[in-house]
Amino acid sequence: MLKSVIPVAHLAGTFAPLQLLPLAVVAVLYVRRASTLAQRGRPVPVWRQVCFASSLLLILIALASPLGHVSSELLAAHMAEHLIIGDLAALLMVLGLTGPLLQPLLAIKAIDRLRILAHPLVAFPIWFVDLAVWHTPVLYQATLHNEALHALEHGMFISAGVLMWMPLFGPLPKPSWFGLPAKLGYLIAVRLAGTVLGNIFMWSNTVFYPDYAKGEAYWHVSPITDQGVAGVVMMGEGGLVTLGVLCWLFLTWAKQDTERQRLLDLADERGQPLEPARASRAVAAGEGGRLEERLRGG
Repeated sequence: MLKSVIPVAHLAGTFAPLQLLPLAVVAVLYVRRASTLAQRGRPVPVWRQVCFASSLLLILIALASPLGHVSSELLAAHMAEHLIIGDLAALLMVLGLTGPLLQPLLAIKAIDRLRILAHPLVAFPIWFVDLAVWHTPVLYQATLHNEALHALEHGMFISAGVLMWMPLFGPLPKPSWFGLPAKLGYLIAVRLAGTVLGNIFMWSNTVFYPDYAKGEAYWHVSPITDQGVAGVVMMGEGGLVTLGVLCWLFLTWAKQDTERQRLLDLADERGQPLEPARASRAVAAGEGGRLEERLRGG
């Protein structure tokens, strides 16, 4: 009876070595670097380690769980998979990073030059173009039949997602003009792009990806309904994440402003020069405590 109601075979997990192997490599590198920093007395905050581990877990769930299988049959499931790895997991991955963690990579000149990609005026266009290009019918449907291309798509979604979140939460220095108002504008621009795509899926009467027809027939879902649900999933996830990020930005701004002013007051009390810009950079990079120790130590 159960098998006649629930397609058990279609809810089995999947194995995607081209996508899971890089995940394992990233996990090993992160653990090794975090262990090295802990031995040197500069441990990565536990909450950041939890965020990074959660990001890898989310990617693993999206790729290796039944969702990974159903995503080849339903557009809505595929959309959910992409949002998990390219938005939620990418956000958690960025929250798990610190300057000291990235230091060995940034010591490589070729990689250090790539930090320009995390500039807000560069990261957003890269993310938007990546999102738009992969959703063109030709490429999107090709990933359903080519595992290597599918792995490339997911890798680019994760990479572009990390770049997109870096200006808001990453440890790299930000432009001096990229304060709270600019961050809010940046977040609105990101979500507006996602909203446009979501509305296209929700309201269009044209089937963009006919290659899902076999899977949609198996699940007794019409192509237009599947496409509309995919748009709803994109809109719903985007709205919830945006609300959470807005709360985070305001709380972080209030905390950093308080810490920045405390450092400036401490420097003034001790007669030590401290530029407001330097205090802001230290606080934003999570190095406010170290700067306070230096001020107290003269």
